[in-house]
Amino acid sequence: MKILALGAHPDDIEIFMFGTMAAYAAQGAELVFAIATDGAKGGRGDPGPLARARREEAAVAADLLGATSHFLDFPDGALTADAALIAALKALIGEVKPDLAITHAPNDYHGDHRALSDGVRIAASFAVPVLHADTLGGTGFSPTHYVDISGYFDLKAMAIRAHQSQDPERFVDAARTQNAFRAGQCNGAAGSFAEAFRFEPVFPFADIRALLPPAPALRPVTVSTRTVK
Repeated sequence: MKILALGAHPDDIEIFMFGTMAAYAAQGAELVFAIATDGAKGGRGDPGPLARARREEAAVAADLLGATSHFLDFPDGALTADAALIAALKALIGEVKPDLAITHAPNDYHGDHRALSDGVRIAASFAVPVLHADTLGGTGFSPTHYVDISGYFDLKAMAIRAHQSQDPERFVDAARTQNAFRAGQCNGAAGSFAEAFRFEPVFPFADIRALLPPAPALRPVTVSTRTVK
């Protein structure tokens, strides 16, 4: 299987979907990471050196899973789902020929995220189903699918920390909270983690469960065994 992960900025794949990418890697899937913008506005100082540093950080994170990286290099903070973006995404999808594309939710917090989501949806057309990752903080997001990343959260944290220019511990902490909460939605065991996704069926893609790594295991809901006297 070949999976195309698309993030608007150099650390987005790591924050929103890296645990799932690690689960795919464990299954032997081929991973391709695509980053839409140059990330030049993700900090203070000269944008040129920052963009170069962020590209290097993204490459280090991708190497943790042996993923192939593509950098589209659109200007950070100005992404729009225009003809240029859609053409670039169509070309990428045509080159990679993925079985599944995963990108941001259309209602995520950042304008670049929303623009990329719209662009991927249009570019994918009949070529590939599109799965949307959780939003920042889970705001306004109703999952349809979950992936158990309990065995991969440490690797996800390592990938986030590869982005040293971004003060990464804040994102590690946020991901730990959100992924623990998503596991709790599935009645996951204490200490488990899950990433959440939403799939909107679009003809001819109606059901993608066979394309996903395992969800958290189902556990019975039991009543207390204590006797009250």
